[in-house]
Amino acid sequence: MSETKTPSSLRTYQGHTPKLGERVFVDDAAVVIGDVEIGDDTSIWPCAVVRGDMHRIRIGSRTSIQDNSTLHITHAGPFNEDGWPLTIGNDVTVGHGATLHGCTIGDRVLVGIGATILDGAIIEDEVVIGAGTLVPPGKTLESGYVYMGSPAKAVRPLKESEVKFFIYSANNYVKLKDEYLGE
Repeated sequence: MSETKTPSSLRTYQGHTPKLGERVFVDDAAVVIGDVEIGDDTSIWPCAVVRGDMHRIRIGSRTSIQDNSTLHITHAGPFNEDGWPLTIGNDVTVGHGATLHGCTIGDRVLVGIGATILDGAIIEDEVVIGAGTLVPPGKTLESGYVYMGSPAKAVRPLKESEVKFFIYSANNYVKLKDEYLGE
C-alpha cells in the first residue's frame, strides 16, 4: 500500500476510492473523496478539498495542493453531456485558497493564491497564474506567459528564472512532504 499518514482523510463515494501513488502526503485536515487518482510524491495540505464525487479528478506527480484549495468537477447531465473532469499535470504548485473547477492544467504551472479556474478552461504547460486571477469557462492560457486579472490576461512572457522556479517549487514541496511523512 502507498505510504500516507492519513487514511481517514480518504473517503470512498459510490464505489470509488481515491488511489494514491507512491509517497503521497494527505494532511489529516484535508479531504479526498471518490474518483480521484494522485501521482507519486504529491502533497495535499491542510483543509484542501479534492471532491471527485460526480466526475473524475486526476492529479499528476510532484504536485502540491496548498491549504484551503478546492478541487471539484462538473457532472455530466442535460446541460453538459460529458461534464468537466479536473486534470492537473506534473510539477504543479496550486497556491493557498485556489479553486479549480472542471479544468485542465498542464505541467509546470504555478496557480497563485486565491486564483479561480473554471469549467473547460485549459492551462497549457509552463504558465504562471497570478494571485486572485479569474480564468473564465472555456478560456485557454497559452504556454510561456504570466496571466493576471479578472478575466485572466497575458501580462508578459515568462522570465527564464520563472521557468526554472516550476521545478524548484515542485521539488521543495516534495522535500517538505517527505519531512511530514517522516514525523
